[in-house]
Amino acid sequence: MSNPSLKEYIFKDPNNRPYVWTAIIGIILQLMFFKYLYPFASYINGDSYAYMETAYQNLSINTYPVGYSMFIRLFSVFTHSDTALVVCQYLMLQASLLSMVFTLFYFYNPHRCTRIGLFGFMLFNPVFLYLANYVSSDTLFLSLSITWFTILLWIIYRPSRKLMIYHAFVLFLAFTVRYNALYYPLIAGIAFLLSKQKMLQKVLAFALCIILLGSFIEYNKAKYYEISKKRIFTPFTGWQMANNAMYAYKFVPKNQRKPVPKKYQVLDKMITEYFDSTFNNPKYPFEMMMASTVYMWTPGLPLRKYMHDQFKKDSTAPELKRWASVSPLYEEYGKYIILHYPMAFARYYLFPNALKYYAPPIEFLEYYSTGVDSVSPIAQMWFEYKSNKITTKFKDFKVDILDFYPILVGTMNVIFFLGMIGFLLLQGYKRQPLLGKGLLLVVCLWLTNFGFSIFASPIALRFQLFPILVMTSFAFLFMEYLIKEATKKE
Repeated sequence: MSNPSLKEYIFKDPNNRPYVWTAIIGIILQLMFFKYLYPFASYINGDSYAYMETAYQNLSINTYPVGYSMFIRLFSVFTHSDTALVVCQYLMLQASLLSMVFTLFYFYNPHRCTRIGLFGFMLFNPVFLYLANYVSSDTLFLSLSITWFTILLWIIYRPSRKLMIYHAFVLFLAFTVRYNALYYPLIAGIAFLLSKQKMLQKVLAFALCIILLGSFIEYNKAKYYEISKKRIFTPFTGWQMANNAMYAYKFVPKNQRKPVPKKYQVLDKMITEYFDSTFNNPKYPFEMMMASTVYMWTPGLPLRKYMHDQFKKDSTAPELKRWASVSPLYEEYGKYIILHYPMAFARYYLFPNALKYYAPPIEFLEYYSTGVDSVSPIAQMWFEYKSNKITTKFKDFKVDILDFYPILVGTMNVIFFLGMIGFLLLQGYKRQPLLGKGLLLVVCLWLTNFGFSIFASPIALRFQLFPILVMTSFAFLFMEYLIKEATKKE
């Protein structure tokens, strides 16, 4: 079979049978052992319950994207078992990861040692079990993102119209689950350019992506206008912008603060008075945090207080209306502060965030169910728990096995870049043009994700696993190439 499909390659190639059987047995044993230790699903206080409330009420928009809520609502048609949900999420994630691994085997034909190392890293990685155990969009988004990237590789090397349609559909689903996928069309455009197919087909495929994503954006804008009379795609943009700006603004000395336009004065006064009373104050330990999201979510802080002050005469206004109504002002104010104090923003927000990107903190994954031994009523009802308490076989909820991940990720970052530089210096792209195209795609992914992450979103391990896994996969391939070149006989 000269050009088998991925399915035929995985299941019919005798060289892959040991990997397939190892994957099946490994997945089953890992799941059984993990669920024995952690019999309940995990929850992120706030996030998980917001997703479940959206699903329960079948809302078309809410604080978070609705894609994951629609997923768990659909899943509840078949069962309300939290174990079944966790198993499904883990199987989806492993299926996407192993599809990517076998795709790399298919096109790049790495050495047996590289295959075993890469396969083992993806199959026996504990972070995937802890991630899949959460009632959160993280696993679904990661699965869709890995699938999307795998499809891009096939589009580059073996394009077809069917693949283009699959790609647009997966991209759309990922976008409804998390808005980080907003930059994915840029990467897809690079893949289309690298692909050997007619220009018209490339243009139509890209247009299909834009139409699907654009339709969803316009739908959201219409829904938010109904609620708040503001045509916004997501309130997150404004809140995140103001939050990020505040991390720089608090370090601007009082005598160097510039007057702000009248429409920002009330908000600015609340923020500056708050900073004057809390800066270096031990009663506010969270003020020692750098480049976080505290200002967005903490009740009683200026952004939340200003929002509620706008609705003193309308105390019955729902939270989503309040959240959306102030978002445009927060976006404008955040941009104003950033543009007027660019050096402070670079020093106190961008630089700390860039350090986190190099070695992302494990954040919520440091504890099982974020260290809380009870769940909200919505979770107890949804999964039909007998009580609101959750337990584990361990004496506490601390997860020590993931503590090494920031070091591991930082190390893999270094290995990837050294491998990439070596590959380029040795002109590996000439000897292995397929890997050269893959390198271009990965570099574009890394650069766009880096820019998006340090400017616009909080950085944590669960948010960065997608680029980390792609980068690590290619690090294996580059290091193999360098080792071959170093040991090659004259």
